[in-house]
Amino acid sequence: MHRTFLALPLTALALVAGHTSAQQASAPVSLTIYNQNFAVARTTVDLALTSGTNEVTTTEVTSQLEPDSVVLRDPTGKHAFSVVEQNYDAAIVNQDWLLQKYEGQSIDFQTNAYLDDKTHTWIPVISHGKILRASPPLVEVDGKMQFQLPGTPLFPATTHGLLLKPTLRWQIAADRAASFPAELSYVTGGFTWSATYNLVANSGTGGSATEPMDIVGWITMQNNCGVDFPSASIKLIAGNVAKIQGAIGGLLGGPINGKMAMAEAAPMVTQQNFDDFHLYDLNRTTSLHNGETKQVEFLTANAVPVTRRYEFEPNAGFTIYPVGGNAYRDRSYGLVANPRVTLVNEFTNSTANHLGIALPAGRLRLYRRDKSGAMQFAGEASIEHTPRNEKIRFVTGDAFDITAKRVQTDFRSNHAGRVIDESFSLEVKNQKDQPVTVHLIEHLYRAANWEITEKSAAYSKRDSSTIEFPVEVKPESSTTVTYTVRYSW
Repeated sequence: MHRTFLALPLTALALVAGHTSAQQASAPVSLTIYNQNFAVARTTVDLALTSGTNEVTTTEVTSQLEPDSVVLRDPTGKHAFSVVEQNYDAAIVNQDWLLQKYEGQSIDFQTNAYLDDKTHTWIPVISHGKILRASPPLVEVDGKMQFQLPGTPLFPATTHGLLLKPTLRWQIAADRAASFPAELSYVTGGFTWSATYNLVANSGTGGSATEPMDIVGWITMQNNCGVDFPSASIKLIAGNVAKIQGAIGGLLGGPINGKMAMAEAAPMVTQQNFDDFHLYDLNRTTSLHNGETKQVEFLTANAVPVTRRYEFEPNAGFTIYPVGGNAYRDRSYGLVANPRVTLVNEFTNSTANHLGIALPAGRLRLYRRDKSGAMQFAGEASIEHTPRNEKIRFVTGDAFDITAKRVQTDFRSNHAGRVIDESFSLEVKNQKDQPVTVHLIEHLYRAANWEITEKSAAYSKRDSSTIEFPVEVKPESSTTVTYTVRYSW
């Protein structure tokens, strides 16, 4: 009889690792997600208590719950009860768990399948094996040992202790019988959110000037907690809330399924102060499935004035030379210069600029329209939490047609007199077809006491060791600034 065989992979298990369980639709869930990879979940548990000790079980929890964060209470305060004991089990059944449970026992393995010529159905081929060790696997088959599973393991359906969902079990003591919905709150890992800002400039030329840009802000939420939330009210907290690191297990890793969802049109996200942080409310219920990334628009602002600056900061990062030894005779200190002219953009988060709300930290992307009207990517940067009326400053790259160089032209050290005189020349070239202003930023790093004794252009003092020369450079030309600084100690 001719038979067609079908090879079965070991992954063809009905019970697999990382099982996702769904919350019951009857239990509304509220989530407050923090941008530090955790959330506070709130739901209800219907309690039907008798006088004395009651056994209560719920699966309305995630697989990354912090057991010691659980709060079970009557929100009305009318019913008195106490939790005598609590047990949390997140060990959802999977193949490894079952193999360990059946160590030393024999089970069936489906090694293959063939197509029956008469019935035209697939008939499984079953073998028997004894699990000597679960991990790494060691199985005895026909009196011989092998270091791999002989097929897909088939476990008895009556296996005791199977958990398909994370489970909380309580022993609750009550003075009298009562039935009421209790509020269950807990901290869980596996959630995070971030903000993204897309800025669109209509012109493609840029330049050291102020131009209007449109801003669209998105909130991106991720659920990797192992549980689906088909309908949840979601709020978000922005700010650095004190949280002991390492308290939540299994927080790292990206989305399991890699799903992305764009939220449908909905009421606007609102923002309010909360303690010393800021809270954002989606003002509706939405689904947030395990492994899903969901985006919600929370900000739109038109014609926000954004100023572009060109900055040349050749010795960024150098600090005052440590005192001692040959410190004041090292003429080469700080001469390994950054040769790039940086594109710096700034705008103020104010109501006058059509903003004026607390902007959570996140990624900011800049787009510009080219001459054909197509939108092109022009750089991105990260921003910190920014209160209203504060300035946002972000770097989007380096100028292509503007170059600069810094040359040390003189160095004289009078160690006996505790004086250094040092001179520099800074040349800026502009190959653009429009004038630009380049800000030359110099850090005076050799000693705490300094004085500019000669200069070819006006400067401003930014702090105790930094000066700035704003220099206008005409199209297709160059400008040179020179100065001499005297250090003393």
